[in-house]
Amino acid sequence: MAPSSRNFNFFHHLSSFLVFSLFSVVSSDDLQVLLKLKSSFADSNPAVFDSWKLNSGTGPCSFTGVTCNSRRNVTEIDLSRRGLSGNFPFDLVCEIQSLEKLSLGFNSLSGIIPSNMRNCTNLKYLDVGNNLFSGTFPEFSSLNQLQYLYLNNSAFSGVFPWKSLRNATSLVVLSLGDNPFDATADFPVEVVSLTKLSWLYLSNCSIAGKIPAAIGDLTELRNLEIADSSLTGEIPSEISKLTNLWQLELYNNSLTGKLPTGFGNLKNLTYLDASTNLLQGDLSELRSLTNLVSLQMFENEFSGEIPPEFGEFKDLVNLSLYTNKLTGSLPQGLGSLADFDFIDASENLLTGPIPPDMCKNGKMKALLLLQNNLTGSIPDSYANCLTLERFRVSENSLNGTVPAGLWGLPKLEIIDIEMNNFEGPITADIKNGKMLGALYLGFNKLSDELPEEIGDAESLTKVELNNNQFTGKIPSSIGKLKGLNSLKMQSNGFSGEIPDSIGSCSMLSDVNMAQNSLSGEIPHTLGSLPTLNALNLSDNKLSGRIPESLSSPRFSLLDLSNNRLSGRIPLSLSSYNGSFNGNPGLCSMTIKSFNRCINPSRSHGDNRIFVLCIVFGSLILLASLVFFLYLKKTEKKEGRSLKHESWSIKSFRKMSFTEDDIIDSIKEENLIGRGGCGDVYRVVLGDGKEVAVKHIRCSSTQKNFSSAMPILTEREGRSKEFETEVQTLSSIRHLNVVKLYCSITSDDSSLLVYEYLPNGSLWDMLHSCKKSNLGWETRYDIALGAAKGLEYLHHGYERPASNGGPDSTHVVAGTYGYIAPEYGYASKVTEKCDVYSFGVVLMELVTGKKPIEAEFGESKDIVNWVSNNLKSKESVMEIVDKKIGEMYREDAVKMLRIAIICTARLPGLRPTMRSVVQMIEDAEPCRLMGIVISKESDVKIKEIS
Repeated sequence: MAPSSRNFNFFHHLSSFLVFSLFSVVSSDDLQVLLKLKSSFADSNPAVFDSWKLNSGTGPCSFTGVTCNSRRNVTEIDLSRRGLSGNFPFDLVCEIQSLEKLSLGFNSLSGIIPSNMRNCTNLKYLDVGNNLFSGTFPEFSSLNQLQYLYLNNSAFSGVFPWKSLRNATSLVVLSLGDNPFDATADFPVEVVSLTKLSWLYLSNCSIAGKIPAAIGDLTELRNLEIADSSLTGEIPSEISKLTNLWQLELYNNSLTGKLPTGFGNLKNLTYLDASTNLLQGDLSELRSLTNLVSLQMFENEFSGEIPPEFGEFKDLVNLSLYTNKLTGSLPQGLGSLADFDFIDASENLLTGPIPPDMCKNGKMKALLLLQNNLTGSIPDSYANCLTLERFRVSENSLNGTVPAGLWGLPKLEIIDIEMNNFEGPITADIKNGKMLGALYLGFNKLSDELPEEIGDAESLTKVELNNNQFTGKIPSSIGKLKGLNSLKMQSNGFSGEIPDSIGSCSMLSDVNMAQNSLSGEIPHTLGSLPTLNALNLSDNKLSGRIPESLSSPRFSLLDLSNNRLSGRIPLSLSSYNGSFNGNPGLCSMTIKSFNRCINPSRSHGDNRIFVLCIVFGSLILLASLVFFLYLKKTEKKEGRSLKHESWSIKSFRKMSFTEDDIIDSIKEENLIGRGGCGDVYRVVLGDGKEVAVKHIRCSSTQKNFSSAMPILTEREGRSKEFETEVQTLSSIRHLNVVKLYCSITSDDSSLLVYEYLPNGSLWDMLHSCKKSNLGWETRYDIALGAAKGLEYLHHGYERPASNGGPDSTHVVAGTYGYIAPEYGYASKVTEKCDVYSFGVVLMELVTGKKPIEAEFGESKDIVNWVSNNLKSKESVMEIVDKKIGEMYREDAVKMLRIAIICTARLPGLRPTMRSVVQMIEDAEPCRLMGIVISKESDVKIKEIS
């Protein structure tokens, strides 16, 4: 080889080596920063850092989530959705001068973002959304190269530094929504100066004021979301300049006026939601928005006709216009060209027929047209709509027969056609309705006999056939409906006997068969139904005796009037004295309006016995009078004592005790607890069974009192708490809600008798002198059980019921510290208040602390204390109860995360209890963690606290 060639190769290799060495030097600082970043998460040690090793062949550029430029400088760190928790070292990361992208979204990062975040001056992309940060977001004017900023749903609060946006003129995406920032007085003008924006998300972050006309300058916008805010005034006409807009969401504000002229220029609009405002006028501006997929304008004041052009839209699948003042008919072409999925135009003034082709393409799931003035019949085409899940057209003027196939659609869950003029029968097709849960057919002209096949629709829970023209016998197959809880058949022409098989409907709580022509005896199986709460068999031709099985007074409603019943009215049903009128054959020893029951063998007894009875009776009366005067004298010395009152007992389950058993046991020595509105007593019955008796002592007129006999508080009318608790709990049957046996009331007293749970409350286990060492698995089970109970009250019960603020004394194994922040100004207690209180209980479970502790400081509670300790992974672990085993502490932190979400300052940021249950189930600890393998290869269970 020639010397010149050898020299060339030498210098070439030398220069390559020097360049490589230079690159290595350049990236070494970045490497050290990244390794320090990894060490800051040493405790949690997510798998994402497994590849972050010093001896990695290509340096940090091969690290998972790390991207470098051609000079091997780190430019991007993407750790989104990696399960990170604790504090993130922003000050450390900002030492990487070449960093352009930092993505940390969808983790559980906490703590405060430091002010030196502004040192990341080359950042173009910052995503810290969907985390658990606290405090304010710092000023960021120095980040003038930012193009993408995601801060949404990360629990930031305080005043947002809107002025920092003045330097962020390159922003393309600004996502600040779902944070409880301090409310703005007006719409922040800095936002509308960001003319390069294509995505703006400001929903649910306390934006107020009017939408400025300058919004029209953001002509690059494709997505504009300012929902769940406090916007007022009209939608500015300048919004029509946003011709690139793809999605517009303005729902849940206080916007007024009409849709602005020119709104129809937004021809690229695909998703439009302006629901729950005060908008008015007609919808004519929308007739040209042919690309709409979803249109939601419900709960406004729109009037006029629905544009017929909607029926020609080829992509429209969701149309929600309910609760407006719309008139005219529905476009008859709706769904004929699109894969129509959902329509709800209920609560309007619509007329005309139901469009026939909304399920033409076989995608329809819900047809909701309640409370209009629709006429005509149900189109036959819906009998073939195999995807239909909800069919509701009640309170219209529809007529004709229901298409036979509709009764048996395979996915249909609810048929609601009540309050129309429908005729004809329920056909045998109903046997195919395997998913059918509710049948609302009341107030029509439906006729003929019920088909036996109704028993094959085994998912039915509610059947309402009232006020029709049904005839014939009640089919015995009704006993196959094991989940049925409400059966309303009143005001028809049913005849024959009530089938004994009804006793197989073990979930029945409400039965109404009044105003028919039913005959025969009341089946004894009715009384065996464990949850039966309301029974109305009035105005029939029933005969025979009242079954003994009905004698347990558990009904909130019992009406057997106007029949042909005979015999004795059970003594235990005397409080239902109006329930038996119109049965001349009945007698009673206690109800004055009925003949007294006479034993025939004694009807011709000796008159001398009668005289002796009078004499002895007089003596007893005299003795009683003397004793009564003695008691009255004693009363003055001891204060108020037990008055002989006329008690009314209503039972909701089978009982083995009387009201006297309960009343006699309301003594100071039986007192086991005092609550915000009542005292609780432990009562041991004659058969050894224990019950808990709650005496409601709150009322609107009297909040404080003292009495040696707590039952004797005089009140003006029944306590509102008592009425609410009875109304709710008498209808509840749920594993995680304490059973209510009965209520006992008089003019002066209100008692509730519950099942007694001997293990006490969660408060006892965590805080009292008899506290026990609860392991995490037990705490988890308590949390999940309580959550499911609240979920049932909020979502599963027919009327959502607020618990008034659960606390740890309510959790069996509405005091300060549990009360939601809005309680002081809100007009009523809501389900979101319950969610907040439940979050406090979760914090108790995780930390072992009381809601109020001296160590928290003045005016501080457990929520603030937890928030202040979310600075690092170590500080979070430090607040976990030391009694929780080491291997479960990560699980406890997961539960703490749920608690923090539940105690968000703004009610709108708190999840539903249904979501809470799902989150807790997702956080279930591994039950195998307590299983170890011994040296002898035997499986043993390790005791874990």
